[in-house]
Amino acid sequence: MSEDKFLGNLYQRFPVTVDRGIGAHVWDTNNKEYIDCMGGYGVALLGHQNERVTNALKSQLEKIITVHSSLYNKTREEFLENLFKVAPKNLSQVHLNNSGAEAIEAAMKFARKFTGKTEMVAMNGSYHGKSMGALSITFNPKYRKSFKPLIEKVSFSPFGDIEKLRETVNDQTSFVILEPIQGESGIHVAPDGFLQDVRKLCDEKGILLIYDEIQAGLGRTGKMWAHEHWDTPPDILCLAKGIAGGVPMGATLVKPEILDCISKGEHSSTFGGNPLSCAAGLATMQALTQDKLVENSANMGRLFRQGLDKLKEKHPVIREVRGKGLMIGVELKFEVRDILMEGIEKGLLLLYSGRNILRLLPPLVITEADVTKSLEILDELFTNEEKRKNAQG
Repeated sequence: MSEDKFLGNLYQRFPVTVDRGIGAHVWDTNNKEYIDCMGGYGVALLGHQNERVTNALKSQLEKIITVHSSLYNKTREEFLENLFKVAPKNLSQVHLNNSGAEAIEAAMKFARKFTGKTEMVAMNGSYHGKSMGALSITFNPKYRKSFKPLIEKVSFSPFGDIEKLRETVNDQTSFVILEPIQGESGIHVAPDGFLQDVRKLCDEKGILLIYDEIQAGLGRTGKMWAHEHWDTPPDILCLAKGIAGGVPMGATLVKPEILDCISKGEHSSTFGGNPLSCAAGLATMQALTQDKLVENSANMGRLFRQGLDKLKEKHPVIREVRGKGLMIGVELKFEVRDILMEGIEKGLLLLYSGRNILRLLPPLVITEADVTKSLEILDELFTNEEKRKNAQG
């Protein structure tokens, strides 16, 4: 592919040149059709060519694309009003930015200044981005090792172990950050009671609690916010990926007293809150709330899980199925590369989390027919994988 000559070897690339998409389907330049369970790593939340987003973008393009946040804009205002209709009630202010990593960077700065403390705690298995700050609180050594020294005074604690976390925090801990459902490390769901215990510990110690719902938020897990499964709100909430229907946008939602501590000029974003992203973001909020996509995520996720649980009973290659809604991980006993490639041949685009975990992040508009077809293809893929392993002895 000629792209590789210019982009370098930065991405794990698949032999598909995507030309167009509608809903949960994409077509390549040879007009071959695929069910898209990759979903742009969760960005295609509303599916491809979502009518609301497409119309909003067309309309905004005919008005204006760029309005810096030093000026006011009605599209931005309307987006914010709709965002805060669905945001956690305790979080009533926001910094608009352009990506997940930027949302995390803002959260780190806000928490550090608000608390006046310098130490930070993240979870084993965490993934928060690859910019230098976000990388500092990302666990996997393979991402970190080439870029040290990173930001100092970061500690990691086992995900789901409140006693270890209690031992890790101290009187200089400014924040604890976690994903309610860890994505990159393999779709690990917080154990029941863990978020509540972390919330209580943070309150006791004067520590801010930050949730990274960049992948898990906005209906992905069958509820608007992943933390709603445990009814435990954060002090800061980081969003991105599908928040603007595929257009770059990030958002750091905060309690108002936290943002009040930031002086003018201490944090900003040239592109953050631009009208084009806000128009798409407004359309996304409307789609999620008016088109019952959160409910569809719950229903189709349940259907997917039931089918995958049956496949687990049938196929010894499957070790575990986990997740919530349409954020699903399938841990296998072998590496997933052959399954990913054969999936492409059979018209199914899949993601991975590590070497042996399939990750499913389909658009929330996926239909029952698509789920059924995906399960049929997965059944065939697992059967073929087992045949290959048996032939190898």
